Amino acid sequence: MDDIVKQALAKWPDVPHCYGWLGLDARGHWRMRDAQAQQLGLAGDKIEHTALKAFIARNYSHDGRGCWYFQNGPQRVYVNLEATPYIARTDPAQGLMLHTGVPLGRIDSAFMTEEGRLIVQSSEVVAQLDDRDGAQLFDLLESDGNTVDDDTLMAWLDGSNTLLVLRHGEQRIALQRIAETAITTTFNFIRKPGIS
Repeated sequence: MDDIVKQALAKWPDVPHCYGWLGLDARGHWRMRDAQAQQLGLAGDKIEHTALKAFIARNYSHDGRGCWYFQNGPQRVYVNLEATPYIARTDPAQGLMLHTGVPLGRIDSAFMTEEGRLIVQSSEVVAQLDDRDGAQLFDLLESDGNTVDDDTLMAWLDGSNTLLVLRHGEQRIALQRIAETAITTTFNFIRKPGIS
């Protein structure tokens, strides 16, 4: 957390929290959700300002309920999540990078939904893969030491007992199934925080 944010928190500790005005989409873009976007259930406008995106990323955290927020000075701005708290992208030099600009590092577990969404976990970080990078990571899936073809992947998604493994550097991580409806409870986060 930035020092200026810590100072503001100490000076104004009782500023009300903000809900619904900031979102994180499934491609890792921060979205400003004005009153109209909130009323119509729209994603909102993509934030393009480089310094603002970096400020949000540096001050991004979660509370004990599993609600993610951006600490904006003394005000906690809760984030509506389209997917998971982090979004991962492939990077030729770093491997997987989080939408916050931090390398993901070692993967502890990997999951795939019935819709083919890939979710990785590294310690407490849970990240869905940006769908634009899916083809690159699907090329890293193996079964019995061979690259997985489309038919094998589709059969696995349909429930076959084939063991699929995700290659990540020197790691080989067994791919697990996860239902779309079980993501938030499995990883203990809330997609649309509300006043408690």
